[in-house]
Amino acid sequence: MHGIALIGAGRIGRIHAANIAANARLNLVSVVDPTDAAAELAGEYGAAVSTMDAVLADPAIHGVVIASSTDTHLDYSLAAARAGKIVFCEKPLDQDLERARAAGESLAVLGAKVFLAFNRRFDANFAALQARIAAGEVGALETLHIISHDPAPPPATYVATSGGIFKDMVIHDFDMARWLLAEPVTEVFSTASVLIDPAIGEAGDVDTAKTILKTASGKICVISSSRRSGYGYDQRIEAYGSKGMIRAQNQLESTVETWGEGGASADRFQNFFLDRYAVAYAREVAHFADMLDGALPLIDQTDGIAALELAEAAQKSAREAVVVRL
Repeated sequence: MHGIALIGAGRIGRIHAANIAANARLNLVSVVDPTDAAAELAGEYGAAVSTMDAVLADPAIHGVVIASSTDTHLDYSLAAARAGKIVFCEKPLDQDLERARAAGESLAVLGAKVFLAFNRRFDANFAALQARIAAGEVGALETLHIISHDPAPPPATYVATSGGIFKDMVIHDFDMARWLLAEPVTEVFSTASVLIDPAIGEAGDVDTAKTILKTASGKICVISSSRRSGYGYDQRIEAYGSKGMIRAQNQLESTVETWGEGGASADRFQNFFLDRYAVAYAREVAHFADMLDGALPLIDQTDGIAALELAEAAQKSAREAVVVRL
C-alpha cells in the first residue's frame, strides 16, 4: 500500500479522505490542517495529525493530496515535488498566471508527477462523450455547447476571495473545452453581468456569463455560466459534428418517471456538486493510485496553466468588451 498524506481537512478534503480509505492500494497516514478538523478527520480514518514539514520528511509517505485553500496549492505542490512525493492537487494550481507558469517550469525541471484534479474529466458520462467524439462517432467536431449552472449562488464572502467566476467556476469548463476540442484555443470573447445577487457585484465579481472560444481551425465552443439555475445543478454538454450531434445530459435524483393525462414528469436534478461528481472524485483517487504504481498523470500542471490562461483572457474580454487573441 502507498502511504498518503492529506493536506486540508475541509469539505473536499473529507471527500478525498473517504475515497483514499476505500481504495485498497492506498493508506491514509497523515492529515495536515491548522484547525481542529485535522484531529477529527484523522481519528475517523486511523491516521495521524501531522505538519507539512513532517510529511515531506517521511519516507513512508509516497503521495500528497493537496486539498487546502487555493492560496497554498502552488507552494505545497512545489514543496512536495521537491521532496520526491507524487502530487494530487485540487484546481487551480494558483490564481496568478505568471506564478503558475513559473511553477510549471520548476515542476518540469524536477520531473515531478503532478495530477491537477479537474474532476469533470473523470465523470463517466463526460468521459464517454469525449471518447465518442475522439472516435469520430459524429464526424469532425464543429461546435460545442457547455452549460454549467449552479443551483444557488455562494455567499459574497466566498466570492470576494474566489478569484472571480472565470477562475473559480468556469475554469472547469475551460478545461473541459480544451479536452473536447483537442486543439488550442486562439480567440476568447466573454460578456458578463450581475443578474442574480447584487452582493456578488459589490464583492467585485459577476454571477452570469457567456463565453465563446474559437480554435485555429474555426471550431467554436459556447460556455453558459450562471451562479443560480433555480432548478438544480445543471451540467450538460452538446457536441455537434459533420455527421450529427452527441450530448451528455444531467444526472437525476432517480430514474423514476410519472406518466399521466397531464404528461410525464421526472425526478429533480442532483442539487450539489459533491453528489453530481461523487463517482468522479472516487475515480480521481483511483487514478492517483495508478500514478503511484507508475502511470503518468492524465491531467498535469500544463493543463492547469492552459485553463488559467483562458480564464484570464475571459476576464479581460468581459471587462473590456474585446476579443482576446491568444
